[in-house]
Amino acid sequence: MALSLNSRDVQAAGAWNREAFLTAMEKSGRPVSMGEAQFNAIQARRPAALRRIEQYLKERLGSADPAVMAAFGAVPREYYHYLYEGHTPTPSDAYEENPKPWALGYGSALSDYLGQAYMTQVAKPQPGDVTLEIGTGSGYQSSILSRIVKRAYSIEIIEPLGKAVGKIFAPLGYDNIESRVGDGYFGWPEVKDGFDIIIVTCAAQYAPPELFKQLRPGGRMLIPIGQPFKRGQFLYVYTKDAEGKVHSRKDVGVFFIPMTGTMMKTPAPKGSQG
Repeated sequence: MALSLNSRDVQAAGAWNREAFLTAMEKSGRPVSMGEAQFNAIQARRPAALRRIEQYLKERLGSADPAVMAAFGAVPREYYHYLYEGHTPTPSDAYEENPKPWALGYGSALSDYLGQAYMTQVAKPQPGDVTLEIGTGSGYQSSILSRIVKRAYSIEIIEPLGKAVGKIFAPLGYDNIESRVGDGYFGWPEVKDGFDIIIVTCAAQYAPPELFKQLRPGGRMLIPIGQPFKRGQFLYVYTKDAEGKVHSRKDVGVFFIPMTGTMMKTPAPKGSQG
């Protein structure tokens, strides 16, 4: 069967079907074999997952942001289920009834979709925003943000994972995402005007000072802080006011894989946040 669907067509309403999925997977360098029945079974679980997200956000935040819900409805999560270390597609794991993290290989994981929805809504993404994610992982979180914001940047420190995931956005037509391999401790200083949102998806022992420098006035930064591989991590929400002063709020308990690289080698600077 010829796979001829143009990647731009994936954006069109109703265009996400088995042919589109197989085409996008092949173009991303992750070919997969899947029958129509298997693909349909995955799609059949999707509405229930979206209802779980909506209910979860209502219970914890009082309402579900329509833009956040639309993004989760638009981005096909099954496309991001993949074991990169073994080159094994795992799309049938998507939209599970009891949300949990899923292994990607190289010690990285695709976070559970309820936690990702919570962090996305707390970050308050807006259409004109520019965002930075530290810890690309599967690429799903930045893909969600990209459906709402103007431009999304993402950094992954694990080179084979970062290089492979960097190829997955274009086949979906997500041309406002830019990713690279690097140490997220230093952020992305080449983005001259900084970021409205910085979302860290790995546990830091403290908030890196460079990230505060790159946060725009009025910006929000979400970062899990705690010791590696231990319970007792918490999500912290930082905001920078118009005068450049940073305010912090301790939010929910979380559990993330650790931020590696410079974070593991450098003691917290005097007066550091967190």
